[in-house]
Order: sequence, then C-alpha cells, then structure tokens
Amino acid sequence: MSKRLKNILTPIIALLLGIIVGTIIMIVTGYNPLDAYAALWEGALGNPYYLGETIRQITPYILAGLAVAFAFRVGLFNIGVEGQFLVGWLASVWVGLAFHLPKFIHLPLAIISAMVAGALWAFIPGLLKARFRVHEVIVTIMMNYIALYVCNYVIQNVLTNGKERTGNVPDSASLASPWLQSLTQNSRLHWGIVIAIICCFIMWFLLEKTTRGFELRAVGFNQDAAHYAGMSVNKNIILSMVISGIFAGLAGAMEGLGTFGYIAMKSSFTGVGFNGIAVALLGGNTALGVFFAACLFGALEVGALNMPLAAGVPNELVDIIIALIVFFVAASYIIRVFLERISKKEAK
Repeated sequence: MSKRLKNILTPIIALLLGIIVGTIIMIVTGYNPLDAYAALWEGALGNPYYLGETIRQITPYILAGLAVAFAFRVGLFNIGVEGQFLVGWLASVWVGLAFHLPKFIHLPLAIISAMVAGALWAFIPGLLKARFRVHEVIVTIMMNYIALYVCNYVIQNVLTNGKERTGNVPDSASLASPWLQSLTQNSRLHWGIVIAIICCFIMWFLLEKTTRGFELRAVGFNQDAAHYAGMSVNKNIILSMVISGIFAGLAGAMEGLGTFGYIAMKSSFTGVGFNGIAVALLGGNTALGVFFAACLFGALEVGALNMPLAAGVPNELVDIIIALIVFFVAASYIIRVFLERISKKEAK
C-alpha cells in the first residue's frame, strides 16, 4: 500500500469511526440514528435555502482550515487563527464603514485590510518564534484573548457610541449577491466561496510549484537541514505565519462583508478558528483535503440545526461526532499501523 493511499484512507477511516461511535452513542441514549442522520442530511442539502446556508458556512471554514494547514506544513501550530479571524473581521467592517468609494475600489480595499490585519496579528508570534524561540502555541493562545477584547473595545468605543454592534457596510463594500440569494431562496450565500476556492489553488500552487514553497516545506520537515542547505529558517517561519494570518483574516472578511455585513461585540470566541484546526487535521493539511473537510464540517454544522426539529435529537450530538472525528484523526498513528499490517499481509 503506497504512502499516498495511506494518507487518503486515514482521514476517511477516522471519519467513519467517528460516525460509527456517534451512532452507538445515539442508540445508547435512546435516539434513532437513522432519523438523526436523515434530519442532518435534510438540514444541510434538503432544499436550495439549506444548500446556500451550507455553502455559506463552508466558506470561512475553508479559509480557517487553510490558515492552520499552511502553518502546519512549515512545522508551526497556529492556534491563533481565531484571533486573526476576529481582527480581519473588524478591519474589513471598519474600512467598509469608513469610506465611500466605488465598489471596484471599496470592496478590494476592505478585503485587503482584513488580510493585512490578520497578517500583522500573526506576524507577532512568528517574530517571537523566529528571533527568541518563544513557542507559537503559547503566544497565539494569548493573542486570541487580546483580539477578542480589543475588538470589543473598538466596536463599542471607536466604531459606535456605546453600542454592541456596528451598522451594516454599504453595498460598495459588500460580498452579498442578490443573484446567489435568489438561487437559494434568500439564503446568505455570497461571493466569498469563490475567494475561498481561489485561495485553495493559491496554497497548492505556492507550496507545490514554487521555490519559496519548497523552502517552506523544507523548514517544516527539518529546520537544521534547511539551515545547512542555506535556507533562512527564521525568515521562512515569519513568512509562513504571515501567510497563515492572511488566510485567517480573509475568513473574517467573509463574515464581515458577506454573511453578516457588520460586526458585533462577542462574549466568547466564534469557534471558526478552532474548527479550522479540525478541518486542517481531517484534510491532511493539503489544499484539496481542506476543501473537502470544510464541506463536511459546514454540512454538519448547518444540518445539525434541523436535528432537534425533525428528529428530536439534540444538535450537541453533532459536536460529539465532530470531536470523535478529530480524536480519531489525532490518533491516526493507530490507523496507520492497522493499514501497514494490511499492506504487509497483502505483500505476503
């Protein structure tokens, strides 16, 4: 069995194991898993509105997953995607409200501002990692909380006069599409999905087809060997965190300029950045894998809302299934050992 096939089968087996264990939990707790999964399917893909909402939910998950996956490929664990996501959301709405420009200038400017904000927020842990070897996990976790409370302060004291949410961004800075909404029975589907798909291609091309991408991957495989080969390890660490932050900031712009059109104060994290970790793990840290993993997680999140109504099953069970999937992906070593034993038997 080839290594490529093992990499493909591992997340698939993890997904199946998560669903199987989730089914057992439903049976033990007295719920009908067939009704639950039927309601889940109906809630995710049952009509054009649900389909539009599912695609809308997939959009930030793709970008958050790319942010985590890109850092992973360079040997970094960017847990700060949630904070970078929030500052990107804030920056996009801020620029959207601050200027009155033609759409072909205003919308790109708001999107670029989100990218810059996410990049700057990720640059700090990248610099500390490169120059002082401060572990990026510790710094990014702390910066998530800084982002949350800084955003709340700016919303209440800068963008509004003591209010908990801003006004809506004008059409000139909006990703909303009346045409896409009409196709999906007035869902919140917007043009952000196109941007997310383009970013998947950009990540694949950058890592697999460019010299810079080769250097980034080399640093991820072995920093000492990359340094011996003449590559700047510190520079590539910072660059990888900045690019990761760009993807995360873009995810925030999708919410600020597309789904909601505003930003509101938050008492806790949105969860998009943390779900991006699960998306990246399930997707094997590849652009194509992240895309399909985001599709799965988006469908689960949206479809879960229909489970209490259609099947009487609490939607928290979907969170359990997602957690189980992540657990089995994290325990992929066991799955790989199982696959290796099968391949050895086939060889004999």
